[in-house]
Formats: sequence, C-alpha cells, structure tokens
Amino acid sequence: MEHLAHGKSTLIKLILKEEEVSRGNIIINGKDITYLKPRRVPYLRRSMGVVFQDFRLLPDKTVYENVAFAMYIVKATPKHIRRQVPMVLSLVGLSNKAKMYPNELSGGEQQRVALARALVNNPTMIIADEPTGNLDPETAWDIMSLLNEINSRGTTVVMATHAKDIVDNMKKRVIEINAGVIVRDDKKGGYDSGK
Repeated sequence: MEHLAHGKSTLIKLILKEEEVSRGNIIINGKDITYLKPRRVPYLRRSMGVVFQDFRLLPDKTVYENVAFAMYIVKATPKHIRRQVPMVLSLVGLSNKAKMYPNELSGGEQQRVALARALVNNPTMIIADEPTGNLDPETAWDIMSLLNEINSRGTTVVMATHAKDIVDNMKKRVIEINAGVIVRDDKKGGYDSGK
C-alpha cells in the first residue's frame, strides 16, 4: 500500500492512461505501458479498480446493480455476476444492503459500495483517490481497515491522500512527488519526511 502526497491527480491519470507522459516511462506489473496502443487501454484499465472521493455511484441503480454493472461492462457472464457480486458485498460488509439505493446509504456505506465495485473484477491494483476525504474520522478508519485487508490479500493499493493522521498511523510505503519528481520514498513512512 502506497500513499502519494503531491501530484496525485496527474499520477493517477498517467496510470490510467488518461494522460500521456512528457518524458520517462510508466511500468505497471513489469509491462511498459508508456506507448500502449489506444485499443489496449481498456484491457489495462480492467486490471485496475478505482475508488474516488465522491463515490461516483449510479443513483438509479441498487447497491447490487452498481457492483454488477462493473462486471457487465467487461462482458462477464450472468452466472459469474450472480456468484461474484454477493461475495464482494459480503467482503465490504454490505450483504444486507444489496437492494438499497445510494441515497439510502451513509457516506461510509456508499464508499464501501464503490470499493466493492472496484474489487469485483479481481483487479491486481486498486487506485484510491482520497477515499476518506468525505468521511467522518471513524468511518475513514473503517475504510482504511478494509483497504489494508484487501492489500494483505495480495492486491496492490495505491492511495492518494492528504490525510496526515491516516498516513502516520498506517506506516505503509509513502512516496512524495513534487513538481513531477519523486522527492521521497519511505518503506514505512509518515506524512512528513523521516516520521
């Protein structure tokens, strides 16, 4: 699990191939994706799950449908969807909310749906952009605990955040980028250098 302090939006867009590099290379899972052909980009993105600060749930779909939709767009079979969606809803603690709509959920529950949606296609990497930004401190820790569990099961979690307390307490790898340059890379770091 890595925390990014600065230049986060650009870095996330580069990883997702929403922006191109001006120089240097992007290597993900040992593959150089710097000059990936446009038709290959959707396949790259399928290997990643993305969680945003503002959840980005579909308001007219239930919790179950929001998560299933991520599988539908990658052309998963109905049978696979019926098996996988309940499993990830259980993982994020939302089995009993499957038939509810986003507006019936708390912010923390909505973020759990977003996390389930990001996880449902078994990505090798989860990119979390300020996933606790709109949540109260206790709920934020619940989400961090969930991300930590996902990470411990073998999924890489790249998290962009300005939440100093979370970074300091998680003691995970911290990479700080300033003006496009990595200025710090601490294996078990805090928010500020050397902590």
